[in-house]
Amino acid sequence: MSDLPRTVLVGLNLGDPDYSESLAELELLTHSAGLEVTRVVEGRRQKPDASTYAGSGKVEEIGRAVVDTGAGLVIFNNELSPLQERNLEKALQCRVLDRTALILDIFAQRARSGAGKLQVELAQLRHYATRLVRGWSHLERQRGGIGMRGGPGETQLEIDRRLIAGKIKTIEGRLARLEKSRAIQRRARHRGGVLTVSLVGYTNAGKSTLFNRLTHAGVYAADQLFATLDTTTRKLWLPGAGPVVLSDTVGFITRLPHSLVAAFHATLEETVHADLLLHVVDSASPNRLRQVEEVNKVLAEIGAEPVPQILVMNKIDLTGAEPHSTRDECGNIAGVHLSARTGQGTDLLKQALIEFVGSRHHVTEREAEITAADITADGME
Repeated sequence: MSDLPRTVLVGLNLGDPDYSESLAELELLTHSAGLEVTRVVEGRRQKPDASTYAGSGKVEEIGRAVVDTGAGLVIFNNELSPLQERNLEKALQCRVLDRTALILDIFAQRARSGAGKLQVELAQLRHYATRLVRGWSHLERQRGGIGMRGGPGETQLEIDRRLIAGKIKTIEGRLARLEKSRAIQRRARHRGGVLTVSLVGYTNAGKSTLFNRLTHAGVYAADQLFATLDTTTRKLWLPGAGPVVLSDTVGFITRLPHSLVAAFHATLEETVHADLLLHVVDSASPNRLRQVEEVNKVLAEIGAEPVPQILVMNKIDLTGAEPHSTRDECGNIAGVHLSARTGQGTDLLKQALIEFVGSRHHVTEREAEITAADITADGME
């Protein structure tokens, strides 16, 4: 028997067209979090139950699954309100998470850099701040008096909210300073005429494998969701075109929590300010078209929609397709079919980058001007 924590998954279909795909993704996310799925409980509802989301009958079925499998955790593929989460934990006598909380937990496990850890902590604090509701006895007590945090009559709930708000403000300040530092670095690259390219795509599409193939960076890559969280940047030398700066970024997913999009603003800034996006797609996935739509939806949300894209159809080693490139009506390379794992077709991608460099005027007259005022502003920030 596995030593991994046993988990029951719950998927309630409210008529969502992507219900089956989303539930399959939840199972992959659960495995990525280091949990064992012991049972999947499914159901269909017209609308969520206000108290438990699932309704009393379904909660009883979930409870039997918990007892039968000895599970200590239940994960819903739906967004639970704080009240629903609390009522479910009381009824099931175990911890209950929703999809957003599971993704946050995975991000907390995977973040490695200081900036990545800060961004995950910010997302967690924003999420947990919504969970501060009156439901536990310690939140009902009045706190106050000499030598105690909080003034007379201030409840524990108010103290918790104030402490979290203060922590959020501190982390936001640290991330803002990091963003400012990155902005200075970006301006320096633009002044030097260096093309910036960001790898984007659905999680597990093979971005990090492709990044390693192109740059020999040795970035961690695995066949699991959200293997990479921290943006890694390396220079790539293109014959006849010079250097480009290539960045590997966090993957996207269906129903990516808005708290994560907001918290990872500093990381996603590299995408917004890139000259070119390499949109990596798992060509072997039956859901590739929907995944492309989801990635483009998030890109539009963060303001990166206008950035030019080259579609990189990865994993042709699994589909049996031959490496090749496609061109748009203007004759520019719009897509490349390759395998990052075997290296097939990566020469076509490099050629596409070389052509893109040749078609771009990196340094405009305005960008080339480095005035004393600019230098002073950078030094004063």
